[in-house]
Amino acid sequence: MDSDWQGKKVLSLRGSMRLLRPLNTLYKSFFDNSEEGNYARFRIAEKTAGLWDQKFTVTECAKVWLEDQEFFDYYEKLVGNNYRSADRKFFLNSLLSLVDSLPGDTSECGVYNGASSWLICKKFAETDKVHHGFDSFQGLSIPLDIDGAHWHKGDLKFNEDIAKANLEKYKDKIKFYKGWIPEKFAEVSSKEFCFVHIDVDLYQPTLDSLGFFYPRLVAGGIILCDDYGFKTCPGAKKALDDFMKDKKEKIIHVPTGQGFIVKK
Repeated sequence: MDSDWQGKKVLSLRGSMRLLRPLNTLYKSFFDNSEEGNYARFRIAEKTAGLWDQKFTVTECAKVWLEDQEFFDYYEKLVGNNYRSADRKFFLNSLLSLVDSLPGDTSECGVYNGASSWLICKKFAETDKVHHGFDSFQGLSIPLDIDGAHWHKGDLKFNEDIAKANLEKYKDKIKFYKGWIPEKFAEVSSKEFCFVHIDVDLYQPTLDSLGFFYPRLVAGGIILCDDYGFKTCPGAKKALDDFMKDKKEKIIHVPTGQGFIVKK
């Protein structure tokens, strides 16, 4: 009898502990600023996200890059408190280190607010590289059927003056080309490039950008497509897949949603 009672008591205590664990996690998420508190907040975010979509990914916490204050000072100044592209900006910035010893200029197709161009200009501020920024500043062109239903003509329009103001610090390092892609590409046809960032969301401008910059990319140079891995941008993925299918380089698809190639 005593052993049965003791066994039931142990089971009861274990059950109580299981009930207390979520409460302890909740408490730490509000009041604990230590690493344990950070992990508690991560666990709540992970569980909450799973309620809506089991494939919604909240990856491991305690990543060192999230503590890079210099990066987030830049990010919050140019982008604000919307962190949905922070991982992509950080990855872009990391890739730049792979081309810093290569000849050639840099370019971005789809400047938008200038946040990505800012990183590129900063990286090469002490070099003779020139950054070439292409944008209509009228938003997106007319999507094709392959682009799906997410985007519409004029989406993502951004004020040209604000974009240039964001890049004022590097005004001597950057040239702007206002117009629809590929209208202005001919103005840099004699240049070679070590890094090109393509962020135009749609099939045709992505394909046109690849067609122009790929043959002008130096060996070891990188083309990074911001939109490659997003269901909202099927045209951008198809453009890169179509263009590279007869090339020797492989597309590297990373978990941020970006895709890139390294010229051989």
